[in-house]
Amino acid sequence: MNLQVHDQPSPRKLASAATPTAELVNDVRDRIEDLLDQYRAALNGCVDGLTDEQARLNLVSSKTTLLGLLKHATYLEGFYFDRAITGRPFREIGIASTPDRSFTLTKADTISSLQEAHHRQCEASRTMIAELEFHDTVDGDKPRSVWAIQLQMLRELAQHTGHADILREQILASHPH
Repeated sequence: MNLQVHDQPSPRKLASAATPTAELVNDVRDRIEDLLDQYRAALNGCVDGLTDEQARLNLVSSKTTLLGLLKHATYLEGFYFDRAITGRPFREIGIASTPDRSFTLTKADTISSLQEAHHRQCEASRTMIAELEFHDTVDGDKPRSVWAIQLQMLRELAQHTGHADILREQILASHPH
Protein backbone atom coordinates (compact mmCIF):
# COMPACT_ATOMS: atom_id res chain seq x y z
CA MET A 1 0.00 0.00 0.00
CA ASN A 2 1.41 3.34 -1.00
CA LEU A 3 0.31 6.14 1.31
CA GLN A 4 0.83 9.67 0.15
CA VAL A 5 1.38 12.38 2.70
CA HIS A 6 -0.22 15.64 1.79
CA ASP A 7 1.18 18.90 2.99
CA GLN A 8 -0.79 19.98 6.03
CA PRO A 9 -0.95 23.59 7.09
CA SER A 10 0.80 24.32 10.36
CA PRO A 11 -1.37 25.21 13.34
CA ARG A 12 -1.58 28.93 13.92
CA LYS A 13 -0.85 29.50 17.59
CA LEU A 14 -1.74 32.75 19.24
CA ALA A 15 0.41 31.99 22.26
CA SER A 16 2.46 29.21 23.68
CA ALA A 17 3.59 28.73 27.25
CA ALA A 18 5.28 25.98 29.23
CA THR A 19 2.68 26.36 31.99
CA PRO A 20 -0.82 27.69 31.65
CA THR A 21 -1.42 31.20 32.85
CA ALA A 22 -3.81 31.89 35.71
CA GLU A 23 -6.06 33.61 33.18
CA LEU A 24 -6.20 30.50 31.00
CA VAL A 25 -6.88 28.24 33.97
CA ASN A 26 -9.69 30.54 35.11
CA ASP A 27 -11.14 30.68 31.58
CA VAL A 28 -11.16 26.87 31.35
CA ARG A 29 -12.71 26.50 34.80
CA ASP A 30 -15.36 29.13 34.01
CA ARG A 31 -16.23 27.33 30.75
CA ILE A 32 -16.50 23.96 32.48
CA GLU A 33 -18.71 25.48 35.19
CA ASP A 34 -20.92 27.14 32.53
CA LEU A 35 -21.32 23.79 30.74
CA LEU A 36 -22.09 22.01 34.02
CA ASP A 37 -24.82 24.55 34.74
CA GLN A 38 -26.27 24.21 31.24
CA TYR A 39 -26.50 20.42 31.56
CA ARG A 40 -27.85 20.71 35.12
CA ALA A 41 -30.61 22.99 33.89
CA ALA A 42 -31.39 20.73 30.94
CA LEU A 43 -31.70 17.65 33.16
CA ASN A 44 -33.76 19.51 35.74
CA GLY A 45 -36.04 20.77 32.98
CA CYS A 46 -36.43 17.44 31.19
CA VAL A 47 -39.63 16.77 33.14
CA ASP A 48 -41.17 20.24 32.70
CA GLY A 49 -44.68 20.10 31.28
CA LEU A 50 -45.04 16.36 31.93
CA THR A 51 -47.20 14.58 34.44
CA ASP A 52 -45.64 12.51 37.19
CA GLU A 53 -46.99 9.44 35.40
CA GLN A 54 -45.25 10.40 32.15
CA ALA A 55 -41.99 11.17 33.94
CA ARG A 56 -42.11 7.69 35.53
CA LEU A 57 -42.67 5.85 32.25
CA ASN A 58 -40.17 3.07 31.74
CA LEU A 59 -39.44 2.91 28.01
CA VAL A 60 -36.20 0.90 28.15
CA SER A 61 -35.15 -2.38 29.75
CA SER A 62 -33.20 -0.68 32.58
CA LYS A 63 -34.54 1.42 35.49
CA THR A 64 -33.93 4.54 33.40
CA THR A 65 -36.88 6.92 33.43
CA LEU A 66 -36.92 10.71 33.25
CA LEU A 67 -37.54 10.95 36.99
CA GLY A 68 -34.91 8.28 37.57
CA LEU A 69 -32.37 10.29 35.54
CA LEU A 70 -33.12 13.38 37.59
CA LYS A 71 -32.72 11.42 40.83
CA HIS A 72 -29.50 9.87 39.51
CA ALA A 73 -28.15 13.32 38.57
CA THR A 74 -28.80 14.41 42.16
CA TYR A 75 -26.84 11.37 43.34
CA LEU A 76 -23.95 12.25 41.00
CA GLU A 77 -23.82 15.81 42.34
CA GLY A 78 -23.61 14.47 45.89
CA PHE A 79 -21.08 11.82 44.98
CA TYR A 80 -18.65 13.94 42.98
CA PHE A 81 -18.99 17.29 44.73
CA ASP A 82 -19.39 16.04 48.28
CA ARG A 83 -18.28 12.45 48.88
CA ALA A 84 -15.31 12.58 46.49
CA ILE A 85 -14.19 15.82 48.16
CA THR A 86 -15.08 15.32 51.84
CA GLY A 87 -15.45 11.56 52.23
CA ARG A 88 -18.79 12.02 54.01
CA PRO A 89 -21.00 8.90 54.12
CA PHE A 90 -23.78 8.55 51.53
CA ARG A 91 -26.48 8.62 54.23
CA GLU A 92 -25.15 11.87 55.67
CA ILE A 93 -25.15 13.44 52.21
CA GLY A 94 -28.69 12.14 51.66
CA ILE A 95 -28.01 10.15 48.50
CA ALA A 96 -28.27 6.49 47.50
CA SER A 97 -25.38 4.18 48.34
CA THR A 98 -24.85 2.99 44.75
CA PRO A 99 -25.42 4.37 41.25
CA ASP A 100 -28.01 1.64 40.54
CA ARG A 101 -30.01 2.49 43.66
CA SER A 102 -30.01 6.15 42.68
CA PHE A 103 -32.43 5.34 39.85
CA THR A 104 -34.95 3.68 42.20
CA LEU A 105 -38.08 5.76 42.60
CA THR A 106 -40.29 5.78 45.69
CA LYS A 107 -43.96 6.74 45.88
CA ALA A 108 -42.90 10.06 47.42
CA ASP A 109 -40.76 10.95 44.39
CA THR A 110 -42.56 13.51 42.25
CA ILE A 111 -41.45 15.94 39.59
CA SER A 112 -41.60 18.76 42.10
CA SER A 113 -39.78 16.94 44.91
CA LEU A 114 -36.98 15.65 42.68
CA GLN A 115 -36.50 18.97 40.89
CA GLU A 116 -36.17 20.69 44.26
CA ALA A 117 -33.77 18.04 45.61
CA HIS A 118 -31.66 18.36 42.45
CA HIS A 119 -31.64 22.14 42.70
CA ARG A 120 -30.52 22.00 46.36
CA GLN A 121 -27.77 19.47 45.61
CA CYS A 122 -26.50 21.56 42.67
CA GLU A 123 -26.30 24.63 44.92
CA ALA A 124 -24.37 22.60 47.50
CA SER A 125 -22.04 21.41 44.71
CA ARG A 126 -21.38 24.95 43.53
CA THR A 127 -20.61 26.05 47.10
CA MET A 128 -18.29 23.11 47.75
CA ILE A 129 -16.31 23.48 44.53
CA ALA A 130 -16.01 27.29 44.85
CA GLU A 131 -13.89 26.77 47.97
CA LEU A 132 -11.26 24.86 45.98
CA GLU A 133 -8.68 25.77 43.38
CA PHE A 134 -8.94 24.15 39.95
CA HIS A 135 -5.60 22.36 40.38
CA ASP A 136 -6.23 21.22 44.00
CA THR A 137 -6.21 17.51 44.79
CA VAL A 138 -8.83 16.19 47.20
CA ASP A 139 -8.98 12.83 48.94
CA GLY A 140 -12.59 12.23 49.98
CA ASP A 141 -12.71 8.68 48.67
CA LYS A 142 -9.50 8.59 46.63
CA PRO A 143 -7.08 11.24 45.38
CA ARG A 144 -8.65 13.28 42.57
CA SER A 145 -7.98 16.71 41.17
CA VAL A 146 -10.77 19.27 41.16
CA TRP A 147 -10.52 19.66 37.38
CA ALA A 148 -10.84 15.86 36.93
CA ILE A 149 -13.95 15.78 39.14
CA GLN A 150 -15.52 18.59 37.14
CA LEU A 151 -14.72 16.91 33.80
CA GLN A 152 -16.10 13.57 35.02
CA MET A 153 -19.30 15.26 36.15
CA LEU A 154 -19.54 17.06 32.82
CA ARG A 155 -19.24 13.72 31.00
CA GLU A 156 -21.93 12.18 33.23
CA LEU A 157 -24.33 15.06 32.75
CA ALA A 158 -23.82 15.19 28.98
CA GLN A 159 -24.51 11.47 28.68
CA HIS A 160 -27.61 11.54 30.86
CA THR A 161 -28.97 14.69 29.24
CA GLY A 162 -28.80 12.87 25.90
CA HIS A 163 -30.70 9.95 27.40
CA ALA A 164 -33.29 12.35 28.80
CA ASP A 165 -33.75 14.05 25.41
CA ILE A 166 -34.49 10.72 23.76
CA LEU A 167 -36.86 9.53 26.50
CA ARG A 168 -38.74 12.84 26.47
CA GLU A 169 -39.13 12.66 22.67
CA GLN A 170 -40.54 9.14 23.00
CA ILE A 171 -42.95 10.19 25.74
CA LEU A 172 -44.22 13.23 23.87
CA ALA A 173 -44.63 11.26 20.64
CA SER A 174 -46.55 8.31 22.10
CA HIS A 175 -48.00 9.53 25.40
CA PRO A 176 -49.42 13.03 24.89
CA HIS A 177 -51.28 14.74 27.74
